[in-house]
Amino acid sequence: MSLSVAELSRILIVLTVFLVAAHLGGFVFARLRQPPVIGEIVGGLLLGGSALGLVAPSVSGWLAPSASPTAHVLGAVYQLGTILMVFLAGLEMRQGGLGAERGTVLFTTVTGLVIPFAAGLAIARLVDPGELAGPHGSALNISLVLSLAIAVTSIPVISRIMMDLGIMGSLFARTVLTVAVVEDVLLYVVLAVILGLAHVQADTSFGLHALFSLDSIGWDVAYYAAASLLFFAVCLAGGRSAFRWLVSGPLGVLERRSPAAFRMVFLFALCLCCIGLGIDPIFGALMAGIAMAEQAEGKETDSPGLSAVRGFSLAFFVPIYFALVGFRLDLVHDLDPLFFGWLFVLACVVKFGSVWAGALLAGKSPSWSTHFAVAMNARGGPGIILASVTYGAGIINGQFFVALVLLSILTSQLAGAWLTRALARDPGFVSEDRPHAPAKGDGGTTTPEELPVRD
Repeated sequence: MSLSVAELSRILIVLTVFLVAAHLGGFVFARLRQPPVIGEIVGGLLLGGSALGLVAPSVSGWLAPSASPTAHVLGAVYQLGTILMVFLAGLEMRQGGLGAERGTVLFTTVTGLVIPFAAGLAIARLVDPGELAGPHGSALNISLVLSLAIAVTSIPVISRIMMDLGIMGSLFARTVLTVAVVEDVLLYVVLAVILGLAHVQADTSFGLHALFSLDSIGWDVAYYAAASLLFFAVCLAGGRSAFRWLVSGPLGVLERRSPAAFRMVFLFALCLCCIGLGIDPIFGALMAGIAMAEQAEGKETDSPGLSAVRGFSLAFFVPIYFALVGFRLDLVHDLDPLFFGWLFVLACVVKFGSVWAGALLAGKSPSWSTHFAVAMNARGGPGIILASVTYGAGIINGQFFVALVLLSILTSQLAGAWLTRALARDPGFVSEDRPHAPAKGDGGTTTPEELPVRD
């Protein structure tokens, strides 16, 4: 398919506008010591119906037409941005030893997952699913999305916050990230079930499930849960070995010629495996990131190939992805202050209380437990991914989408502000295992612009 000069010009203009808006927003928020991802979303928000659309609706509509080559290109960039964002989240799932803190990890993981998830299911019984569901939503899907929204924790956002504070090497930070990794892997399995059921509802199932569909909701849930768990288990057990084998074996030539291309091939191959199984390709991206994170564990910097993939993703695809998330937020028509208000309060109280109780049961002090619970309450990127993929799949409507994105943004800002103040007042809550702070440039505290971690 060829494009006319006019169509190509429009595509380039639109991509440039979204890219500039995203990076300017990210720069401003980084200078304010806020997660740059929030600035990227705000940059897109200003171009959408909530801002530019109010004063110049024709200009805002021109940026994202409903049916044109530009719309198809934006859709492709958005999908690739989703895959690469999840891949980058997987790269952050690298952990060190925790020693005596394994009990804390166990207690807080169990309470921080079971209680919020059960609370979400209970709360869902008190609301009308029809008021939150999209065209392919159902009462079961809405209940699961609500439970995930309450239980999810953002690894990239909390990593960025703790790197800003210079406590990334502390036992506190490693405990937070270990619990977040376990939680997010389990929650991604639930998300696989949600997306699978949406495809069944829309009659767009693909892969093995489409070949063996039995028109039974019980079979659908069992298949997607089993396929996701099997895929995750195989990748967690053998992903690192497979990556190393490919490096030194069949794809060694590609690795030597272009390390970045080799890593992209590995990423896309796992995404295609997911499509073959009938589950969403973002789970292949997650496991590819985990496999490469394990490969890089113990190294102070990424390999050249991984740095290239990360660098271009953060320069182009991911910022436009978040800008498009902001563009799709219609705060004028879809924001219900009452619904968002009680959702925000309940989500924060339930997640905070469950993690706090788990830390106390593990023998931690009330103040340490409080800081830990606030950190685990940040939803960030995973919360936004939950909102965007379920909205894109037609599971939730605009009102629920707006509430989930705002919930992710505000809890991330709250966690950052709280930990900054807590460290200033009581640095001792991380000092028990805090290494000597190296000089700038050697892994110590850095400025927001120098940090490679994605929010």
